[in-house]
Amino acid sequence: MKEKLDVLIVGAGPIGLACGIECEKSHLSYVIVDKGCLVNSLYNYPSNMTFFSTSDRLEIGEVPFISHNPKPTRPEALEYYRRVASSWKLKTRLYERIEEVKKEGDFFQIQSSRRTYQAKTLIIATGFYDLPYLLNAPGEDLPKVKHYYDEPHPYYNMDVAVVGAANSAVDVALEVYRKGAKSVTMVIREEEINPRVKYWVKPDIDNRIAEGSITAYFKSNISRIEEYSIDIQTPDEQLTIPNDFVLAMTGYQPDFSFLKHVGLEIGDDEFKTPVYDKKTMETNVAGVYLAGVICGGLKTNAWFIENSREHAEIIVKHIIS
Repeated sequence: MKEKLDVLIVGAGPIGLACGIECEKSHLSYVIVDKGCLVNSLYNYPSNMTFFSTSDRLEIGEVPFISHNPKPTRPEALEYYRRVASSWKLKTRLYERIEEVKKEGDFFQIQSSRRTYQAKTLIIATGFYDLPYLLNAPGEDLPKVKHYYDEPHPYYNMDVAVVGAANSAVDVALEVYRKGAKSVTMVIREEEINPRVKYWVKPDIDNRIAEGSITAYFKSNISRIEEYSIDIQTPDEQLTIPNDFVLAMTGYQPDFSFLKHVGLEIGDDEFKTPVYDKKTMETNVAGVYLAGVICGGLKTNAWFIENSREHAEIIVKHIIS
């Protein structure tokens, strides 16, 4: 049996939830489907992360977000969005992957890993945090290689390599160093730490590298990963150093394959920006809308929760017009 809906929302992040809230307000039948847990991207953030935005800028659905400090922590955000979903009784289908989308007449026929849906409208709010950029080095599939950082405790007294030069990599390198890693080595493709690293953190990492507390190889990459070592290709030579864990903080990208499967047009600009109408958020496929971070393509710093919350209202207003 096909479940018939006005709207199917792909992605149960904050913006997907905001879209569900607008559907509730307008009495549209809908479900929010996500291949992971509720606000799965936020769940994968480091356990002690603090948001850049203040709590009021992360609010959706007129539900107040009260945090202990102006800028909330990851646990506070998870608690808040659980409360939002419960308060609005949002219809979420979690740990359910969308596998097939076909347009037949005026409806989308959608097959998930658990059900079949028929929907008039599709809203894609999948963000970008699910597909990490890979190192493409032999051994990357070993369990010691992590593309998501959790907390520093597992790396105590371990030889740790951190790949990357932006905020995430710098934060991870400093934290595992201060929490007792035996050694911390940064492997950086660029010739320097990213100039856009938080201004209050950059002097810290520069000083730790200068004093030798953290070793950094610039213009370098990991060429092979073994169980207890890694090979690093530097501009001058290839080195082999002891290693217990590789923390690849190389960034993430949208699932362009899913967008193309649905038939969406992707721009030929450097950021592969999906094509959509900025006034309605509708794409080149009639009845398919984009919301949230996914709108920026590879420019993942263009859209955040605080500046894309309005997408939900824009989309639903156009759907019911």
